[in-house]
Amino acid sequence: MEKKLIIKMIKNCFRQYYSEVDSLPMSEKNLEELAYRIIQMKTEQPTANLYEVINDAVYEFLTTG
Repeated sequence: MEKKLIIKMIKNCFRQYYSEVDSLPMSEKNLEELAYRIIQMKTEQPTANLYEVINDAVYEFLTTG
């Protein structure tokens, strides 16, 4: 799975929550960890919709972080 695409999708998802902010509310390290977690989730559930997996992961990050 293309990590660069996932990172781009994560950033776009964050923009939905933080449309007025240019930077992400997370460090580059956290972004890499989130992307890795999404890749793992998608590998474990290959039929899952990538867009939904990313949205769920970002929402979880925002609500538990």
